[in-house]
Amino acid sequence: MSTTMRLKRFGTKKRPYYRVVVQDSRLATSSKTIDEVGTYRPVEAENQLTLNEEKVKEWIGKGVVVSPTVKDLLNSQGIQINRKQN
Repeated sequence: MSTTMRLKRFGTKKRPYYRVVVQDSRLATSSKTIDEVGTYRPVEAENQLTLNEEKVKEWIGKGVVVSPTVKDLLNSQGIQINRKQN
């Protein structure tokens, strides 16, 4: 099974928030997720990103493909992805 770590959108019009999820890459973004590893609230001034770093590192160790947006968010939190992503 090919898995990706990506954002899943929630919220209302002009007030989005996202969950950082691990999901089967063949499914739609609104489909069932395997695991939720954090949240991202771009509208808020403080505490925009909350992550469970242990879960994130565990999934990266298992070989999950990280989306470019999530990769940027992880880098902003100091979590480096050492291998090349597709």
